[in-house]
Amino acid sequence: MKRSWQIFWHIIFWLGLIAFFASIARYSGKMTTEAVLVVFVLYGAINISVFYLNYSLLIPRFLDKKNYKLYAAGIVAAIIAFGLIKYGGGLVFKSYILVGLRKHESTFWEYFFKTTFTTTVFLFLSAVLKFTVDWFLNERVQRDLENQRLSAELSFLKSQINPHFLFNSLNSIYSLAYQKSDTTPEAILKLSEIMRYMLYECNDNKVELTKELQYLQNYIDLQKIRFGNKAFIDFEVTGEITNQHIVPLLLISFIENAFKHGIANDALAPIKLKINLEDGHLYFFIQNKKHTHNRDSSGGIGLANVRRRLDLLYPGKYNLDIRDEADTYTCQLSLVL
Repeated sequence: MKRSWQIFWHIIFWLGLIAFFASIARYSGKMTTEAVLVVFVLYGAINISVFYLNYSLLIPRFLDKKNYKLYAAGIVAAIIAFGLIKYGGGLVFKSYILVGLRKHESTFWEYFFKTTFTTTVFLFLSAVLKFTVDWFLNERVQRDLENQRLSAELSFLKSQINPHFLFNSLNSIYSLAYQKSDTTPEAILKLSEIMRYMLYECNDNKVELTKELQYLQNYIDLQKIRFGNKAFIDFEVTGEITNQHIVPLLLISFIENAFKHGIANDALAPIKLKINLEDGHLYFFIQNKKHTHNRDSSGGIGLANVRRRLDLLYPGKYNLDIRDEADTYTCQLSLVL
């Protein structure tokens, strides 16, 4: 909230509070209009001054800096100073302040100790407000810092995807070009479509599910070209696709790993890829026959990346089950869209 608005609402609060108590006192019939103005308006302004002396000066300058001795000295000085100011006002408006509804005039010490209590109450309330406001501000700053940290981490994770994918795809196209394959131009076109999606469609936190599925299909087509149309994958999408959205580039790592570490050219053991949409959930299933000798010496970043993104973007809304068996590798993901 802007400082001008804070000042505005503080003024409205104090005016409303003074008006409320003044109207009660006035309409009770026990105090005249002049007495109400002196007691509630004049002394209300003095008590409000006590409040903001502590709120705006003593706490920020001494207590927030852990200078407890000076803060305590400031509090004592404020209590004494405002007690004297109030007693001085009482001498000017004796009939309203020192006598009021009582039968005798208050002595200096009687009035001083009474007004010390009032001053202490306002000092306490200002401290409570200051600590509460500072706590909420600190919480907001911490949330902003955490959001910035998460955004930076997500940006980093996403930046890992593009080079990782591009590196694998260019290796495939290089292999086709080296073999002087007639499918090289088609592969380059497919890669161009994929990169266009990754560069221009994936800048938002979520994308349309239809576009993400088309991206997966383009990737599969590119892999089929790479294998000389001898890549066998059973890709099936079931359920109703309407206006669902999904975090972009979330599923591609599973498919990349199936082609990279699995056997894709066995017609009797194709890669099985199923996506089912049901009741606001996406169910993803992929299974491939394993290469026993093909291991990524670098360890790979795909699955570690997608796990972290799921933790950040779908906390408590996903279940990932990975089964690394002797001959097959299976991934199952259920996701609340």
